[in-house]
Formats: sequence, C-alpha cells, structure tokens
Amino acid sequence: MMDIKTIAERDRSSVLHPFTQLKDFARGKMGDPTIVTGGNGICINDAEGRNYIDAFAGLYCVNIGYGRTEVAEAIARQAHSLAYYHTYAAHTTEQLATLSDRLVRMAPGRASKVFYGLSGSDANETQAKLVWYYNNLRAQPKKKKIISRERGYHGCSVVSGSMTGMSFYHDHMDLPFPGILHTGAPHHYWGAEPGETELGFSRRRAAELEKLIVTEGPETIGAFIAEPVLGTGGITPPPEGYWGEIQAVLRRYDILLIADEVICGFGRTGADFGSTLYAIEPDLVTVAKGLTSGYMPLSAAIVGERVYKVMEEAADRVGAFSHGYTYSGHPIAAAAANAVLDIVEHEQLADRAKTVGAHFQKRLKERFAQLELVGEVRGVGLLGAIEFVADRQTKRRFDAELKVGARISKAARDRGLIARAMPHGDILGFAPPLIVSEAEIDQIVDLAYRATKDVMDELAKETTVA
Repeated sequence: MMDIKTIAERDRSSVLHPFTQLKDFARGKMGDPTIVTGGNGICINDAEGRNYIDAFAGLYCVNIGYGRTEVAEAIARQAHSLAYYHTYAAHTTEQLATLSDRLVRMAPGRASKVFYGLSGSDANETQAKLVWYYNNLRAQPKKKKIISRERGYHGCSVVSGSMTGMSFYHDHMDLPFPGILHTGAPHHYWGAEPGETELGFSRRRAAELEKLIVTEGPETIGAFIAEPVLGTGGITPPPEGYWGEIQAVLRRYDILLIADEVICGFGRTGADFGSTLYAIEPDLVTVAKGLTSGYMPLSAAIVGERVYKVMEEAADRVGAFSHGYTYSGHPIAAAAANAVLDIVEHEQLADRAKTVGAHFQKRLKERFAQLELVGEVRGVGLLGAIEFVADRQTKRRFDAELKVGARISKAARDRGLIARAMPHGDILGFAPPLIVSEAEIDQIVDLAYRATKDVMDELAKETTVA
C-alpha cells in the first residue's frame, strides 16, 4: 500500500469530495481524509489502524455487512464471463433477467417492469420522466407537476435534487426546478398543533396536500413522491393514519404515487419494504442502496402495471421508449444484486431487522428518553434517531452555532462509533447493518450514550463560563 501521507496529499489535491467544506479541507483545517482500508461485519478500519463500528451502514446501504466474500465471488464470476454489455434494443443477460423477475415479484404494488440506473438520484430522475411520459401518452399534457414533502430526500441531481425538500440542497444551485412543489413534513413532534393527536395531525397534513392540489389545479399534478419513512430529513416514521389519509387524496385526483424505497427497501424497517409495513400501494417504486448493499452501484425504477400498460399500448404510435444509460442493467451490478438478495432472503434479514430492531428501539428509549437535552427518540426497525433540544418542555432548539448534533457525532467517532449528525437539526441518526446482533446494539447504544454525556458536560461547562 502507498504510504498514508502520499494518499492524503493526492486526495487533497485532486478529489472533489461531496458534502465537504472545500476551503477548510483544502487548507487542512479538517485534518487529513480518513483512508478506509477494510471492513468486516459491522465494522470498518482505516489506514491508521483505527477500527470503527459503522452504525450507519455506510450511507444506509451496507445491509449485509462488510466483507461478504460470496458477493465478491459473484462479481468476479460475472466479470470473467462477461464484464459488460448494454441493454438497448432488447439485449439482456441471465443475471439481469433473473434480478428483474425477482424484483417484479417482490416489489410492493402491482409491479410490471424494471428500469436500471446507478444511484437513487438517477432513478428518481427516471421516475420524473416516466410521470411526464405517461401523462403525455394519455393526452394529459398539463398533468406534470410533482409534489414532494419538506424534509424529504430524493437525491441531489437536477430534478431529484428539486424534489428533495431541504433548502441547503438548493442554495446556489438554481434549484428547485420548475414544476416541483412541496407540502408539509409528516413529523408530529415539530408539526403538531397544541393537543393535536397523531391521527388528527395526519388528517391535517392530508387536507393541506389536497388544498395544494386544488389550488394548483388537479389537472396539473402528475405525481406525489415520498419515502415511507423520512430518511435524511431526520429518520422520522410516519404518524398514525398518515399513509391511509394521503393515499385517499391521491386516488381522488388521479395522481401517481412514487414510493422512494432507497433507504427503506430490502428489510431496513423490519419488512421487505416500507410500503409493505405501512400498507402503501405505489404506482412507481425507487430502489438502490440495499439492492446491492453498496457492493456495486445499482438503482432501479420499478414500474407498475398502471403506468406500463399505457406505455406499451402507445408504442405503435410513438415508437421506441427513448430513455436509457450506457450502464443500465450492468451485468456485474446485477450479479452483485442477486448475490446480496440471496443473503437477505436466506438469512431472513427483514425478520432480523424486526426482532433486533425492537431491541434497538427499546434500548434507545431506555438510555436517552429521560435525558434533559433529548426531545424525541424515534425510529422503526433498524432506523433510529435522537433529537436534541435545549429545553425539552418548550421544545426550544439549541443555538445552531453550538452544533450540538455534530459534536455528539464527533464524540461518538472519537469512541469508535460512526453515527450520523443529521442535517436538519441537532439529530444523531443510526442505520446499522441488518446483520447486527443484540449485543452489538447494546454496544452501539452505550457508546452513543457516553458520547452524549461527554457533550452534555461540555455544554454545562460552557454555560458556567458564560
């Protein structure tokens, strides 16, 4: 291996890192980059010899854990036989046909066909084009607007970034793109009126959505896109009754439902899909991350019968379906996905996420719910979040300059635990690999608790000094 200093220097001089303060990194204020050299189970290690429990599974994606040689072997076998061929003009491979049949059979809703990309962002770009295409084909050319939600995350390319409902993804990037609208976030803790129940809050959010549709004109609204559980916007499960109320509105106005299952899919919530858990019946489904557990880049836009039937029936009139990427349905990525889904099925990882996840949710609440700086502990399956506030009685937030969430995340990392400081508030997020054991959950929660106590002590000293 090249020496550490050389790697760091080359990286600093040549890599444009996502979501990194460019000037601080370029000037060395952030220190050297972390050079990740390996991983096994729920842990990774770096070139300095440090080991970390990865309680965020990379970016919610390494569901089967690190170091699964059976996936590496499947990748190698496919690379030796056929490393690449395109899927244009009805070309395919055995791995791709097998994977597509598998996804159609397991997907929520009434799935029909699968289109492939390389990331959740490009898959949601495809979904937008499918919405526009579908409504053009059925002679409704005005029905093109897409409604997303505040704090929803759907990617950071042009249209998917516009659908993402967090302003810092838009600032200085000329987003959101025209035709993308946003409605309220499904977070009862922050959004409820005094005394409002979860069900009452859900009904109000549905009424607000309906008002937006009516104001814009139902004939202009093509689709509603949402994650079953808010991910990057705060790891927030939906309140009671939310999805039933929302779907009733969409059906009333002939609006497609896109379920963004990039985070929730393939077992993360304790069910095969978040849509399964919450009785969502989507017309289009977006998957990525857990599809290959990050072992290869791959995403998919799963097209329901309602949409595909219109596309097929119009083919004689409009010609070929004119959308595709060089690497759509890449055979090595498909082989990786099949190997990963074999593990997910054989090791019953969705069921594991349900049982171990119940222990996880219990332990989080036991250790954190009564701390004076904790406003809410929430989660489902192996998704969890702790929201920190300056005053739990009034829900007063910390001064943003204190960076409480980021400080707790750093304190956890200093103790060998990777937990994410979520970008929409002082929130510590967790999404460990689905292979995590209850004993490892206990270790994760304990390390996070100790890191939180460290920062609590720091804040107390700062207050005393002030």
